[in-house]
Amino acid sequence: MRWTTRIAAAALIGVLQACATPPVQAPPPPPAAVEARPPVTILISIDAFRADYLQRGVTPNLVRLAAQGITGPMRPSFPSKTFPNHWTLVTGLVPDHHGIVGNRMEDPAHPNETFTTASDAPYWWNAAAPIWVEAEKAGIRTGTVFWPGANVAWGSTITKPDHGDYAGGTRPRDWLQYNQAVNDTQRVDTVLDWLRRPAANRPRFVTLYFDRVDVVGHEHGPDSPEVTRAAAAVDAQIRALVEGLAALHQPANLVVVSDHGMSETSDTRVIPLGLPKDSYHLIEAGPFAALNPLPGKEALVEQALLRPHPHMECWRKAEIPARFRYGNNPRIAALFCLAEPRWMIVEKLPDAPFTRGEHGYDNRSADMAALFVAAGPAFRHGTVPAFDNVDVAPLLRDLLALPPKAGLDGDDTPFRAFLQPR
Repeated sequence: MRWTTRIAAAALIGVLQACATPPVQAPPPPPAAVEARPPVTILISIDAFRADYLQRGVTPNLVRLAAQGITGPMRPSFPSKTFPNHWTLVTGLVPDHHGIVGNRMEDPAHPNETFTTASDAPYWWNAAAPIWVEAEKAGIRTGTVFWPGANVAWGSTITKPDHGDYAGGTRPRDWLQYNQAVNDTQRVDTVLDWLRRPAANRPRFVTLYFDRVDVVGHEHGPDSPEVTRAAAAVDAQIRALVEGLAALHQPANLVVVSDHGMSETSDTRVIPLGLPKDSYHLIEAGPFAALNPLPGKEALVEQALLRPHPHMECWRKAEIPARFRYGNNPRIAALFCLAEPRWMIVEKLPDAPFTRGEHGYDNRSADMAALFVAAGPAFRHGTVPAFDNVDVAPLLRDLLALPPKAGLDGDDTPFRAFLQPR
C-alpha cells in the first residue's frame, strides 16, 4: 500500500473514532428547590355522614386517614340539625349559647321573621364568633367553601333595613356563597387553587363542605344502596384532595367531621300532633316539634301535649332535660316535643307511603353519631374516647396556634394526648 493510501486510511479511522466517542455532557441542572410550606388546617364537613358508614367498605381513603391519625365517636349537639351543629363546630358553644337553635326558628327581638337555612342577616349569627373571624383578626388568612354561616359578615350592623345593607363585619378572606350546582370536584379544585397561590395570599385555614350524603340520605334513607354510593363518591373526593395536596408539597392537618348522623323513617312511624289548627303556631316538625300556643289556648295545648305519649315526650322549654343543654335561649319555642329515633311528629297523617331519612333526634342516639377523623403532621395515631362536638373548635385553635378562649362549652382535653409537641 502506498504511503499516501496509508495516511488516508489512518485519517479515516481517526475520524470514525472521533464520531464514536460520546461528547462531553454538561452536568444536569440542580433540582428546583421545593418551597418549605407550613401546614394548612382544613376542616371538612360531610353532612349527615353517620359514624358507622366508615364500616361499609367503600371509604378506603377516610379509613386510611383514620389509620394514620385519630378517630373516635363524636356526639353532635342537640338538636342534631345541620345549622346548629355546623355553628357549634366552629364556635365551641352549644346551640343554646350560640343562638342558632334550629334550622328554622323565630326570635322575639325580630317579630314576623323566620330564620331558615338561607338567612344571612348578621343579627341571627352575632352571638358567637366563628373561628375564621378570630383567625382573621390574628392575621391568619382563611377561606371557606360553603360552610353554613360563612357568607355572613359577622359582627356587622344593619344600616338600611329595607335594602339589606350592612356596615362593618368580618368574613373569611375567601368565601363562596352556597350553591348546590357547584359539584364536589369543583369544591375540591377551589381549595387546591387557593393553595397554589404565593404564600402572601394563601389561606392557612380552610373549610370545605359536602352535602351529597345528606341529600341522598333524606331521599332514600341511611340503609339504602344510594347512601353507600354517595359515601364512596365523597371518599373519592377526599382522595383527590390528598393527592392534590401532595402534588403541591403542601402539608395539611385534615379534620374531617359530620354534623350528625341519619335515622330511617317511614309512614308507619308517625305521631300526629292532634291539636286544633287555631290553637298553636308551629315553627318546626319532624324528629322534634317546636311550637307556641296561641293566646288563650295555652291550657288546651299544654293539657294535650304535657302528658305521656307513645314514642314522644313533650316539655315546656324551661323543663327540657338538662342533659340536652337546651332550653334557655329566647329563640326556643314555648313547647318542645321530641320523638323517639325513627319516629316523626307530623301535623297530619301522610297521604302516601314513604321511606326516607331524618335527623334531629336525641344527640346520644347511635343513629345520630357523627364522623370524626383527623390526620396530619400535628397528630399522633390513636382512638379518641367518646367526646362532644363542642371540643372541635378548641382543637382547631390548637392547630392554628390561637390562644385558649374562656367561656367555651368544650375544650381540647380529648385530643391532648394525640397532638405532637410543637
